[in-house]
Amino acid sequence: MEYIVKSFAELTTKEFYQVAKERVAVFVVEQNCPYQEIDETDEVALHTYFVTEDGQIAAYTRIYEEAKAVHFGRVLVNKNFRGTGLGKKVVAKTLAVIKERFPGKKIVIGAQAYLQDFYASFGFKAISEIYLEDDIPHIDMQQEAL
Repeated sequence: MEYIVKSFAELTTKEFYQVAKERVAVFVVEQNCPYQEIDETDEVALHTYFVTEDGQIAAYTRIYEEAKAVHFGRVLVNKNFRGTGLGKKVVAKTLAVIKERFPGKKIVIGAQAYLQDFYASFGFKAISEIYLEDDIPHIDMQQEAL
C-alpha cells in the first residue's frame, strides 16, 4: 500500500474523484449526515492517503494551516480496511507530515467525541466541552508543537 501526500493542485481529477467518493461514502452516507462534504478547504489542504495497488482509497486525512495552528480532519478508513490498525497508521503518518512541513506549530483538531481516547494516545488533550457538529458529538483537541 502506498502513502501519498498531495496538494489539491497536484491531485489528478481521478484522484480527487476517488477521495471525494470515499469521503461522501463515510461522512454523508454511513453517518447519515447530509452536509457540504466538499468545501473550499479542499483547495488549500494537503490530501494524504493510503491507496491500494488497484487505486482504492484505504485511508485518508486532509491537513490545512491557519494563522495559529495546523489542523487535520476528514480522517477515515475505508470499511474494507477497518480493524487492521490502518487508522493509527494514517494518523501517525499525518502527524509526521505536519511536523515536517509545519515545524513548531501546534495541532488542533475537531474530533468525534467517541474518538477522544484514540487521539489522546497521540498526545492530544481536550480543549473544549463536547458540542454538536452536524448532530454528531465532537470535541476540540490540541497537541502542542514539539
